[in-house]
Amino acid sequence: MEFFSSDFTLGILGGGQLGKMLLNETRKWDIATYVMDPADDAPCSIGCNKFVKGDLLDFNAVYKFGKSVDVLTIEIENVNLDALEKLEDEGLKVLPPTHTLRTIQNKAKQKLFYIDNDIPTADFHRFAYKSEIRDSLENGGLSLPFVWKIAQFGYDGQGVKIVRKLEDLEGLPPGECIAEDLIPFKNELAVIVARSVSGQVRTYPVVEMEFHPEANQVEYVICPARITAHLAQKAQEVALKVSEKMKHVGLLAVEMFLTQDDRILVNEVAPRPHNSGHYSIEASYTNQFEQHLRAILDLPLGKTDSKVAGVMVNLVGAEGYTGDVIYHNMDHILEMEGVTPHIYGKKQTRPFRKMGHVTIVHEDLAKAREEAQKVKETIQVISKSK
Repeated sequence: MEFFSSDFTLGILGGGQLGKMLLNETRKWDIATYVMDPADDAPCSIGCNKFVKGDLLDFNAVYKFGKSVDVLTIEIENVNLDALEKLEDEGLKVLPPTHTLRTIQNKAKQKLFYIDNDIPTADFHRFAYKSEIRDSLENGGLSLPFVWKIAQFGYDGQGVKIVRKLEDLEGLPPGECIAEDLIPFKNELAVIVARSVSGQVRTYPVVEMEFHPEANQVEYVICPARITAHLAQKAQEVALKVSEKMKHVGLLAVEMFLTQDDRILVNEVAPRPHNSGHYSIEASYTNQFEQHLRAILDLPLGKTDSKVAGVMVNLVGAEGYTGDVIYHNMDHILEMEGVTPHIYGKKQTRPFRKMGHVTIVHEDLAKAREEAQKVKETIQVISKSK
């Protein structure tokens, strides 16, 4: 099939910032794109060949959209899988495949997958209803503290909470969830694995992630991770095993804990371009978005090595501000060498909403991390009024 400057159309479910950055690569190669998202002002709405407003969880909307494209991919995994499965049965290439999404979309199923495939992960309990957690605590099946996670529809730190006392359960959704052991880790790591339709596989370097303590969101992504070569190899081997067992196509971001005794435990995965790979736009030979295209179109995978050390800083809405966004002190960070901001196109800010990111590249990783701290302390994502 001819993809470039042709009648071929790539469909993307989801029109957020990941889709917007993917569109940068499709435009570079002149690949026609259709995008569907429920929001009129989605970041992708201005960068694709055709934008369709639609509910990603609605069977008919997803099915109808899929019938209009040649290959269908995602930028968010919370989509109607029954519609995707029907499209697959009718011959449409849906990548990543529906069977991969079914495993990943539900965190309880995802954790059971790790157990069934001898993939190291934190111990956990599965509950059909939140009310069962209290019974388990009273009967000794579960003990405090633990990490509560909603089984479906969690994102960007939403649907995750550390429960240290019974009162912490108040206000949480009542449905299916897991209670996971609270791991005393040294580092949170991630590895992105690319797998093409024909089975070619490449891994990106191990990255280190630093999280905001309250929002449970990544604040910094550091590449390469500041760990030994031996531990980096262990992390990549675990990520490759997850990829092999899941039989995904496209990108698979594998998030992991490095424990105090140097064990690697898989936390969770994402079957798409991922926040932990944004640094690659400036720092890698092949950025993660181009690599995703190469994988799902079965083109040769690109080189994943870094050209230079990179640190990414997430730009999120400042606490106390909601409304029309202002990027305060943007001119100050543009004065810094090796600094590249990416603004996602969301006009409204709110506390901890992901609004953009900044990449800092430098030959010296320590210097890049220092500059990243300066960027974080300088730029503010606020609104015109509180």
